[in-house]
Amino acid sequence: MRQDELWDAETAKNYDSPGTGMFSDEVLTPTVDRLAELAADGAALEFAIGTGRVAVPLAARGVPVTGIELSTAMIEQLRTKVDESTIPVVTGDMATATAPGTYSLAYLVYNTISNLLTQDEQIECFRNAARHLGPGGRFVIELWVPELRRLPPGTPATVGISEPGYILLDTYDVLNQRVVSHHFHFDGTRQARLGRSPHRYIWPSELDLMARLAGFTLESRHADWSGGEFTAESASHVSVYRLP
Repeated sequence: MRQDELWDAETAKNYDSPGTGMFSDEVLTPTVDRLAELAADGAALEFAIGTGRVAVPLAARGVPVTGIELSTAMIEQLRTKVDESTIPVVTGDMATATAPGTYSLAYLVYNTISNLLTQDEQIECFRNAARHLGPGGRFVIELWVPELRRLPPGTPATVGISEPGYILLDTYDVLNQRVVSHHFHFDGTRQARLGRSPHRYIWPSELDLMARLAGFTLESRHADWSGGEFTAESASHVSVYRLP
């Protein structure tokens, strides 16, 4: 499935979960705090802005935010919250689309760089970020660490989340560095709703090399937006790359 087919009107309609999950205050507040700090007095560019989960509260903090988004359905959902004058959005692929202006910060949150399914596309995403940033500009990526240590030999899948009404099952193709996330949503009936999303997973060291190819150096890496220490046990990371 192509990314523009994956993020359709049905997905956009059901994407937001105000006050819970990734839309909860405990997730959003440290995210927005850190991005506002990194933007300083400059403007920010969000790759794959989606429905504005991060961009809307960041703009409310006084940071000028522009977005790039492939899905017109996700942009339409964003427009129910803010208009074009508040958060302008360019429709296009985050690896190639160009937004007007120069920015002090570009950012890509919640594992979204893995939606680019080839290494070449992921490298081009870094290069696209570099093209939009001024001297000393930063590119921030939030990304999960591949869970291959949890994958016993001969077992192609892991259970990522299991909670009332929802199960996440990830199936791995380790030869091609691909994973498909299967999202099962269910209630008290016999019916369940299944959504799938394909990804190309990236190791932190590989991500650092992609950054170097685009002219960035790693400035910091933490386990979360609050600055927790990144260790071998960390499930994800927030990495800040900077141009000279």
